[in-house]
Amino acid sequence: MKLGLKLLQERAKTGSFWWPYISSLPETFNIPIFFPGEDIKNLQYAPLLYQVNKRCRFLLDFEQEVKCALENLKPNDHPFGGQAVDASSLGWAMSAVSSRAFRLYGKKLSGEINNDVPMMLPLIDMCNHSFKPNAIILQDQDDRDVTMLVKVVAETGIKQNDCLVLNYGCLNNDLFLLDYGFVIPSNPYDCIELKYDGALLDAASMAAGVSSPNFSAPSPWQKEILCQLKLDGEAPLLKVCLGGSELVEGRLLAALRVVLASDMETVQKLDLDKLKSISVEAPIGIANELAAFRTIIALCVIALGHFPTKIMEDESLLQKGVSDSTQLAIQFRIEKKSVIIDVMRDLTRRVKLLASKETATAQG
Repeated sequence: MKLGLKLLQERAKTGSFWWPYISSLPETFNIPIFFPGEDIKNLQYAPLLYQVNKRCRFLLDFEQEVKCALENLKPNDHPFGGQAVDASSLGWAMSAVSSRAFRLYGKKLSGEINNDVPMMLPLIDMCNHSFKPNAIILQDQDDRDVTMLVKVVAETGIKQNDCLVLNYGCLNNDLFLLDYGFVIPSNPYDCIELKYDGALLDAASMAAGVSSPNFSAPSPWQKEILCQLKLDGEAPLLKVCLGGSELVEGRLLAALRVVLASDMETVQKLDLDKLKSISVEAPIGIANELAAFRTIIALCVIALGHFPTKIMEDESLLQKGVSDSTQLAIQFRIEKKSVIIDVMRDLTRRVKLLASKETATAQG
């Protein structure tokens, strides 16, 4: 929030050098922390709701800290010209910084390491996002001179009237919506967060036709591997993802392969990288792979069921005309459901191929 506080300070300062730039910034930002309560619910996705609530709590707590720091100051010492700094103005500043600041390198630390710092770059911050950018940001700084040069350089031929676009990062739609206020359709980096839960996986596995799964009570040797995957033991990292560049997060895939396996010796001969890789086909055997994929498909069905509306209903709502925040919330949840459906389609295709190989092997 340092940069955000500096932004508020310059906005309050009479005759600020930065006023022409600050006055061009949006007065409001259409991001979830400013959504009406109903549209926050309309997101229908617990991990994002958690992040929105976390940011709102931070702003309310930070408001109290700022008030305590300012309450006994003399008017001439007030860093914001006597203007009140509340959760709303702090939210505006945080939104301006998160949607416009670029993380560039600052002063050099020990050795050749630079201290990355967020910087607001007037004019450059008008460039929109694309995963296929036509320009990049370059930063030059002479070690003998404190002057820093930041410039946008074309990477391809740019025609007249074409927009300059930069890649804001390989981010999922959670971050694009939280920080920038937009959603990328068919975002290749979008994913669904799930909690690795033994009871949930047992239910999914049984729904997939696996008899007597033991995710809730893995064998000691399975538990040992789960600990290596940080899915068991002390301080486990239970958040796993579906979708994105991996399709199925490697830790989740490895866990399914291991817990659904019965041959300890075969599993222990394999390294974790092979167990985690979806490109390594059926490392423990076709039957094991089919059980793992079918369990994930069932897990997807359960995840879809947690959304109170279907995609067709969402699209129908958009056609009726809604507010900007409602539109964003609906678009966001459509994309999340689409991620789940895409994972199901991909895994269903893999299941069919594996099943045909299993049949051919049995007949041969």
